[in-house]
Amino acid sequence: MTVTLAARTPSRNASLGELAALLQDEHHRKLDVVAPASTIRAEDGRLIIQGTAHELSPTGVTTRAGAFRPTGVCEAGIAEKLGIPVGYLRKVRTEAPELWDANVNGWLDRTDRSFMVRTLLPGDQGEGVARAMLSTGYRIIDNLDILTAALDGVRSAGVDVRIDSCDLSDKRMYVRIIADQVRAYAPKLLRNYRSPFTGDRGADNPVVFAGFEISNSETGCGAFTITPRLVFKVCNNGMTITRDAERNVHLGGRHDDGVVKWSNETVERVLQVVTSKTADAVRTFLRESYVQEQLHRIESTAGTPITNPEETITTVSKALRFNEDTRAALFNHFIAGGDVTAGGVLHAVTSVAQTLPDADEAHDLEAQGLRAMELAAAA
Repeated sequence: MTVTLAARTPSRNASLGELAALLQDEHHRKLDVVAPASTIRAEDGRLIIQGTAHELSPTGVTTRAGAFRPTGVCEAGIAEKLGIPVGYLRKVRTEAPELWDANVNGWLDRTDRSFMVRTLLPGDQGEGVARAMLSTGYRIIDNLDILTAALDGVRSAGVDVRIDSCDLSDKRMYVRIIADQVRAYAPKLLRNYRSPFTGDRGADNPVVFAGFEISNSETGCGAFTITPRLVFKVCNNGMTITRDAERNVHLGGRHDDGVVKWSNETVERVLQVVTSKTADAVRTFLRESYVQEQLHRIESTAGTPITNPEETITTVSKALRFNEDTRAALFNHFIAGGDVTAGGVLHAVTSVAQTLPDADEAHDLEAQGLRAMELAAAA
């Protein structure tokens, strides 16, 4: 039976030091190649790519084909690029592996396109990993460079911040930043709420901190993004203001076939943009007036009473396509929070997000908090 690997063990709620160590370890194993379809084959559930491995012999260095086990993200990319339904491809991987090879090879034989394949060379797992199959116009902005440039931007803006937590998955990196001294008070929004984790009452501690989240994908799963984020001190629930997010899409010029190498000048230009955007985000989002403006906008909807919590949570869950486990968790957190208003639905969404072990699911759920509140108020 073939298996789909993760490129790494997912990291949830890591420290900045732990995240940096993970990224440094990966940095030395990365190999990005633009390969014509004719140089890629599927064999035993792996991608075999010509010219990606090197051997030292008495006659010199020779190149040969390298073998890479695709991650779930890469497999989705293979399906999209070759026009194979991803559900079918994942089904045959586990139930009839020989059909996985046959389908991938069959469609590779029917195209003359080239693809960018992002890989990790063999490490402790003993085999290479194919992280993503992307278009040749994909612009590489790596997590380690993003992190370094973004922190430079924070420092240049001159605001004291702390790293709240960091997540790293095969899809994205997330870094959450808080400025404790930039705060506002939300007694109206928090007067009836209590933390489902500690039981502490929002009325006793109605402080809201300013912050933002930096996210990036190395594997085609999202743009480099800076999103403002408000954090409630009483429960550490985070609320992202997605409408104000700054995005920088990974699109560039077409790469030629072969191993991808960017010039230092090109990388520097990209990172200068990241540093500048981060500094701008600090100056824009880490202001007391910005926090107060967002809270005022939220409070106008949050106070709407919820007369039938179970029906409202079900309606919101259907509209936002939450699964049954998430719906049940939202209902439980809503009841535990004790705030029977649309704002209570917001708190339930953001508190459940904290409990999810999957970083991408947690991020996506938290981003739905304000929309869930609006739907609950309209239900």
